[in-house]
Amino acid sequence: MIRDEEVGKRLDEIGHVFIVLSGKGGVGKSTLSANLAMGLAIKDLKVGLLDIDIHGPSIPKLLGLSRRHIVVEKGEIIPLEAYGVKVMSMGFFLRDQNTPVIWRGPLKANMVKEFLKTVRWGELDFLVVDSPPGTGDEPLSAAQYMEEKASAIIVTTPQEVATIDVEKCIVFCKEVKLPIEGVIENMSGFICPKCGEVTYIFSKDGGRRLAERFSVPFLGSVPIDPIVVRSGEEEKPYISHWGHTQTARNIEDIIEKIIGRRQDEVCDSHIQR
Repeated sequence: MIRDEEVGKRLDEIGHVFIVLSGKGGVGKSTLSANLAMGLAIKDLKVGLLDIDIHGPSIPKLLGLSRRHIVVEKGEIIPLEAYGVKVMSMGFFLRDQNTPVIWRGPLKANMVKEFLKTVRWGELDFLVVDSPPGTGDEPLSAAQYMEEKASAIIVTTPQEVATIDVEKCIVFCKEVKLPIEGVIENMSGFICPKCGEVTYIFSKDGGRRLAERFSVPFLGSVPIDPIVVRSGEEEKPYISHWGHTQTARNIEDIIEKIIGRRQDEVCDSHIQR
């Protein structure tokens, strides 16, 4: 872990950090990050969501915050709130959604550090970190600054071309000594809304096999639901507005597994309050 006194003080107030990783883009990582955070908050937990995808921040859009900007008080950045979750993203600093961020590596690493040490997170049970695809500057910086507090949730789709890239994420975690919370297989079959039949558009069980091959936990599968697209376009978190669906129930099952693994930490934090 990179030692920084100010970052350390912020992390002391946070129970645990989940760094959400993927080996490639297009696997639904940001959507899952947002819905994992929402699902944890629904269970009356104190949750933060940090978007460190500096070049493609999509969390503001997913949570209905795309037209909001941050406030600074006494040198601290005040996170925005949506559905009971404290949220911070590079997107809040941009003039509009079309503004590109043209930065080299050191600037990106420094921004991750600034998010950690200057954002007024307060006491949190969990901080979910949505990282960009791959194993570059942003996830590396997050892992190094938060290693002792963090574990990785790795998102893949079932097909082999995706799991090959995700293997690199698992090796990355082992190299930087970041514990792996588990693997989620997203877009795992399409459930017909009329007849309920499941069609495996992108094959099946690739995520499970990947987890077994590397002896890491498999957290579960999340099927495709066209309403997920609608939820993003309407800026309404899926699990908060369509919780009756099978896809939402699968996400809730994954959240229950995660909470179960961290139950002692959550209980301790609530007792201390």
